[in-house]
Parts: sequence; C-alpha cells; structure tokens
Amino acid sequence: MEASCLGAALELVSSGGAGLSPEKRAALGASLPLLRRDYRFQRVWFWGRIQGLRGAYYVAEGMGADLAAPRSRLYSLNCVEWNLLPPASGEMVARAEALKGRFQGDPSFEYELGEAKAEDEEKLPEDGQELVIKEEIRLVATIEQIDKAVGIIPRGSFVKTPLGPVHENRNFEGLSLTEAKKLSSYFHLAEPVNLKNKTLLEKADLDPSTDFLDSLEHDIPKGSWTVQLEKGGMVVVLRSLLWLGLTFYHVPMTKQYGYVYFGTGEKNLDLPFML
Repeated sequence: MEASCLGAALELVSSGGAGLSPEKRAALGASLPLLRRDYRFQRVWFWGRIQGLRGAYYVAEGMGADLAAPRSRLYSLNCVEWNLLPPASGEMVARAEALKGRFQGDPSFEYELGEAKAEDEEKLPEDGQELVIKEEIRLVATIEQIDKAVGIIPRGSFVKTPLGPVHENRNFEGLSLTEAKKLSSYFHLAEPVNLKNKTLLEKADLDPSTDFLDSLEHDIPKGSWTVQLEKGGMVVVLRSLLWLGLTFYHVPMTKQYGYVYFGTGEKNLDLPFML
C-alpha cells in the first residue's frame, strides 16, 4: 500500500485483526519519505510485516518509472533503519522453498539444507560442510513468492504504453461496486502466464493497454480467495487463503486500493484439502 496514505489504508484492512502500533505507524510515517528521497524512488509501498520467533521484519518496496519493472525491496527491524535486499533469483526461491518452519527474526541466522540437490553437490564446500542459507536470503525469496502469487491490483489502474513500460492510469476512477465484487476485476502484478496461453479469439475482447496481466478468476486452487464487503459495504476486501495474512482493499468508485501482508511467511500447503 502507498506510504503516503498508510494510516488510512491500515484502518481499512484492520478488520482482519492485524495492524501496527501507533509508535510503528509514526516511525514509518517519518522513515518511508526519507527512503523515497535517499534511493530516488518514484513511489514507495509499505509491503507488510513477517513475524519471526524473536523479532519481526518490516518490508517496503521502491518502484521506478516503469511499474512492471522489478521492485527494490528493503527491510527494517525497527521501522527506522532500512537495509536493501538483493534481487531475488530463481536459485534463491528454490532453496527457500525447501525450508520449513517459522522465521527467527535474525537476518544473520543460517539454515542448513540437509539434502543438497544433484545440481548443488558441486557447490558444496570441500570440507564436506552442509549447504547453508541465511535468513536474509530466505526473506527476499519469500517476498518474491508472495508478490508473484498474491500481489494484485484492480483492472485498469495500470496502463501499458505502446513502447512497453507500465504507468499508473491517471484516468482510473475506481471499479464500480458490481465489478469490484468479481475476481476477474483484479490482476496479478507479475509476469503473465495464463494470458500467453489464450487463443486469438479469447484475446479479441481484451484491451492490450489494460488487460496485459493475469486475472484472479483462474487461480489454482479454485477458491483460494475470499471477497467481502466491509465498513458498511463501502470497502471491498480480498483475502488470500494460500498466503494467510495477505489482505487487499479497494474503495469502489475511488482510486483507493492496495495490499498488505501481516503473517509468518509460511505458505498454506493444506489449502487444497481444506476447500
């Protein structure tokens, strides 16, 4: 969610029981604008919090002119001092997926990967020590997984220019209440997969400037999203059952929307058996 309207946005998603203390809100309100200035970001989003056993990671994302370009991710342990995370690679994500259990809350904590894959055997130290991965790497890989799986925007809020870059659609005035209650009105803010598999006939009714991402209606498993009307029917709230703690909000007929994550950073692997 946008750092500039953090307080109001947190109030709209507070019904799920997650939130920030007044002290943390005040610290974020002071540090996020400085983050944008120091790193020269076009905009800064407060991504959320991953709760560990001994501490919590507060995460922010910085974006440039192209909103579809890879985002810079930073974390803080106190909402004041921020550390830049390295870009997430496929290897990082693959190794992080093998880790189970809660985060510790210590960036320097090392996990041991007991069973190295065949392609990793050559990378093992000569003294026979097991392959290790720091929690800081697990953190950025988990953020990447969550963003790809459940990071979403309303249809029409972003527009793709003929030259390729994606910008905010200044003509977007929000979804109607009817459209806001449909999963097809929300897109994944990630590289499209299903869109590439559609036939030319299926793409005939799509607007290439706005329909350039995958919608939520075909997410697997089916039923992994809940859609609710809250605040007297004035706010539409979507919650992910795959990554518990991810909450998206949109106020119909306005430009107010965003998502935030408050969870443990663990994927709900039991979801297919719960539906």
